Amino acid sequence: MRTPASTYRLQIRPGFTLQDAAELTEYLRNLGVDWVYVSPILTAEEGSDHGYDVTDPSTVDPARGGAEGLLALSKAARQRGLGILADIVPNHMGVASPGQNAWWWQLLEEGRSSKYAEAFDVDWDFGGGKIRIPVLGSDDDLEQLKVVDGELHYYDHRFPLAEGTFTDGDSPQDIHAMQHYELVGWRRADAELNYRRFFAVNTLAGVRVEVPWVFDESHQEILRWFQEDLVDGLRIDHPDGLADPEGYLKRLREATGGAYLLVEKILEPGEKLPETFSCEGTTGYDALADIDRLFVDPAAEEFLNSLDARLRDEAEPADYHVMIHGTKRRIADGILRSEILRLSRLVPEASALPRNDVADAIAEIICWFPVYRTYLPYGREILEEAIRNAGKHRPELVGVLEGLRPLLLDTTGELARRFQQTSGMVMAKGVEDTAFFRYTRLGTLTEVGADPTEFAVSPEAFHERMARRQAELPLSMTTLSTHDTKRSEDARARISVISESVPEWELFLGTVQDNAHIPDGPLAALVWQAIAGAWPADRSRLQAYTLKAAREAGNSTNWTDPNLDFERHLAAAVDAVFDVPEVAAAVENFVDELEPYGRSNSLSAKLIHLTMPGVPDVYQGTEFRDGSLTDPDNRRPVDFAARIAALAELDKLTGQDKLTGQDQDALPAYTEDAAKLLVVSRALRLRRDRAELFGGYQPVPVSGDAAQHVVAFNRGADKPGAITVATRLPKRLAREGGWKDTVIGLPTTCRDELTGATFDAGPVSVAAVLGHYPVALLVPVD
Repeated sequence: MRTPASTYRLQIRPGFTLQDAAELTEYLRNLGVDWVYVSPILTAEEGSDHGYDVTDPSTVDPARGGAEGLLALSKAARQRGLGILADIVPNHMGVASPGQNAWWWQLLEEGRSSKYAEAFDVDWDFGGGKIRIPVLGSDDDLEQLKVVDGELHYYDHRFPLAEGTFTDGDSPQDIHAMQHYELVGWRRADAELNYRRFFAVNTLAGVRVEVPWVFDESHQEILRWFQEDLVDGLRIDHPDGLADPEGYLKRLREATGGAYLLVEKILEPGEKLPETFSCEGTTGYDALADIDRLFVDPAAEEFLNSLDARLRDEAEPADYHVMIHGTKRRIADGILRSEILRLSRLVPEASALPRNDVADAIAEIICWFPVYRTYLPYGREILEEAIRNAGKHRPELVGVLEGLRPLLLDTTGELARRFQQTSGMVMAKGVEDTAFFRYTRLGTLTEVGADPTEFAVSPEAFHERMARRQAELPLSMTTLSTHDTKRSEDARARISVISESVPEWELFLGTVQDNAHIPDGPLAALVWQAIAGAWPADRSRLQAYTLKAAREAGNSTNWTDPNLDFERHLAAAVDAVFDVPEVAAAVENFVDELEPYGRSNSLSAKLIHLTMPGVPDVYQGTEFRDGSLTDPDNRRPVDFAARIAALAELDKLTGQDKLTGQDQDALPAYTEDAAKLLVVSRALRLRRDRAELFGGYQPVPVSGDAAQHVVAFNRGADKPGAITVATRLPKRLAREGGWKDTVIGLPTTCRDELTGATFDAGPVSVAAVLGHYPVALLVPVD
């Protein structure tokens, strides 16, 4: 199996095609990248900017470059020694425009008799033999139906007509009544939908890849890529939605000839992938959380908790576990009620369980899940514990819960299978997409894959986790930014400095709230942190982010019934950043306070990420500072020309890989974008070209007054390898007088890949090692 030393994620879209990616391969090679990592490239909904709404799995999207574009990228990558990792979406298909999806169109036209009735996950009996399509403004909107060219039209929506159901004398409403589908008001989707979706997205219909022919037909094009040596590995989107993730991965591994596979699996703290999964690991959210917490000052927790309580007008700060039970229950009883009710319909009448209580009990169990899902029999104890906790919380349901227990543990039954597919939906929507916008004491903590109650991580704890990662998941991906992160790595690096700047944060928050009040305290904290982390940012970006954040939080407004008065206040607060001098000055001054330390955090986090155990992925454009917020902000076009020019200038300055250390003043300052580019390029090149330096993991000893401000590790196995030295909590370090007598014990004479400086074996002053940058990448001198 070919495996990558590193990857570089590119968002392939109509505005940046596979041909564009091919032209970028020379730069990526020079940057030090080993594999190009592309977002979904199968044909998707027209105009889709992300590609996760595949409409035709048999073709590479012409809008993204088509088959010829993939061939061009593959040839260019092969010429430069690069591999290709492709993102695929087996769980669902895009059905927003039925005419674009031949599978869905045939299903709607032929109903249960369609070949594709087996491919989609429809509860036909619940719909009276029809599939419900929630597209109408209201059920009264049936009056807007028209028959046009042998199709049923509702405004711009087009639907097929079953054979023999169209005559000139029938009204559009009569013709609609004869179809295999029923168009219904969009609000009915919450409780009356009868097909499996991706989360609560009605336009992404679940696909049953566990059915052999469905796997074959949906993967024929993907497997061609391996047969023709076009790609080398796959990233599997949302495997938790599949009926049998283990079986799917086993079959995919065999079908690809043993290719490198990663799963987009969010591991909660302490959770491990089942050993039976045929893959190399996850997409790295768990690593992100470990890195981030190195740069959060544990001393700030009590103060930020106190501020959180005041912002909520409560005696105590928010209890996260109580919060997420409530947010998950809100989702289970709200936008995912259809999924819960479908589970309840699978409980046999013979169980004699009260119908009205079954759905309530199922939802309660799911809301006590500490992880996204089980893979029975793996995780049986998690399900058992969730049932017990549900009973403690809702003693009136104990009888129903005990009746459900054997059914939910029966791995041969449909209820147990569907329950496992559903629990992750509630977790994702209730935690990532709701609670993470409500639990706002420090934005760094609420990132995908993280436990926000873990405030900080010490160097010692970090080393333990990395040693375990090296032993258990050496080929798993690691990341700091993705298309799914709520804030980019650099935004979080700056926000983390708030933990070292609590008085300044309180003063800033008071000033902006006095002059641009957001009438929701916890949301105000989230918004003003995000603005500080993203700055500089234009008005439209910040307006879009704050509106999304407020609606996701769902406390003061929401997506389905927006509070327009509150949203006007929110928009006015963002406008004040640009239009009210006092607010503009406060933002500029606060960012100036955070910025140098945020830059230090950014370089340190990046070097740790690129050199720690695992396969590091660099998200597009993040070799420069990137202040992106949640999607779609993090999918904005990247100025690659600027990065190409900057790398060429760096290489001219340093002789590419032959720094002498004689003229460090010529190097970019650590606060410049070029400094991050230097760190990224030198670390990636070293990982790709000197793999023997990255075979193990052990902490490097540090002693002295400021030892806790250093993260240092040696990646060598039997002999010294690449040594990473990084600064943490830089503002407190400066406040306490700098490095003083702090020394690091080097196992051999080393040279810094960033500056060219050399250091002898033995105790070396950290002030000397980190004299130019807050980081050093040391390599043994042969």
